[in-house]
Amino acid sequence: MTAEERQSMKKFEAKVRQVIAQFRVLKQENADLYAELEGKDEEIKTLKAELAQSKNDYNNLKLAKMIEISDADIKESKMKITRLVREINKCISMLSSDTEGDGSDID
Repeated sequence: MTAEERQSMKKFEAKVRQVIAQFRVLKQENADLYAELEGKDEEIKTLKAELAQSKNDYNNLKLAKMIEISDADIKESKMKITRLVREINKCISMLSSDTEGDGSDID
């Protein structure tokens, strides 16, 4: 082997070592990225579960607010019912007084 061939062989070996070293670095970087990707996938699953739970809680709260009856609503409803009963009683008494008369009002 000539000196020039030996020199070429040394350059070739050096480049092969550089490629191998670069391959190892890239292989480690690839493994790190895959690990990070798996972590992100788990985080996404967790966040999706939290979002679903939050939506469920929100819908339950909306439903509870629609169903909730406050004390003021109950008092107001009782007052309206009492007022309606009084009006009905007045109407009944007016009808009773008209029919108790001599009957001249009825044709």
